[in-house]
Amino acid sequence: MDKPQQPFADGLPNLSEVHFEMPTAERLRTATPFAHAPRFLILYGSLRERSFSRFLAYEAARLLEAMGGEVRIYDAHGLPLPDDTTADHPKVQELRQLSIWSEGQVWVSPERHGNLTGVMKSQIDWLPLSEGSVRPTQGRTLAVMQVSGGSQSFNAVNALRVLGRWMRMITIPNQSSVPMAFKAFDDAGRMKPGPLYERVVDVCEELVKFTLLTRERADYLVDRYSERKEREPDRLKAVAADVGFVKR
Repeated sequence: MDKPQQPFADGLPNLSEVHFEMPTAERLRTATPFAHAPRFLILYGSLRERSFSRFLAYEAARLLEAMGGEVRIYDAHGLPLPDDTTADHPKVQELRQLSIWSEGQVWVSPERHGNLTGVMKSQIDWLPLSEGSVRPTQGRTLAVMQVSGGSQSFNAVNALRVLGRWMRMITIPNQSSVPMAFKAFDDAGRMKPGPLYERVVDVCEELVKFTLLTRERADYLVDRYSERKEREPDRLKAVAADVGFVKR
């Protein structure tokens, strides 16, 4: 197979030069660093009275606050099923406003039937990719955690990673999976010391670092060539014509 001659001199005929930008280190510099504490929203996927995912969420909240963060935890009690009501429902609006407020998030789900719970998925499903010009999740950092009743599994955190990518979030490499959660927490709901707890500390530490690294640069990091093209009036008109809203 012939190799193209280096450097490539055959051009980029399919590229719109008007919308093309070369990434630079200069664009990643911030003139005025944020002065407020990093803001974290935590979602957990259980409504049980004794909920190990809630206990794990509380442990993450304590750690994030100890690391200088400001934390909010969303209570999913009363949140309707997706599409069972309109988006102006108070619990939906509360969730969306918290997501917009946040700069990083933690998603904690039990594993049920080999995947995340419906309670967890419903919360994520109520978060739109965009709402007008506002994007409640895009560019925010994300840490994923799960609890299991049996042996260690990564099904729920893997599913949460897929969702985080779909929601255009910056999902950190580290994660926490707590097997046999009934053994990992004491009667008061506090996590016992040991390697599982240390992993939770690691995850929270990494989340704070990634959030501090990206929060002031999030808009630039998620700015895309294709979306810059889509914002052009001519492009929007052409798309509308394709679907039959206007005549060419």
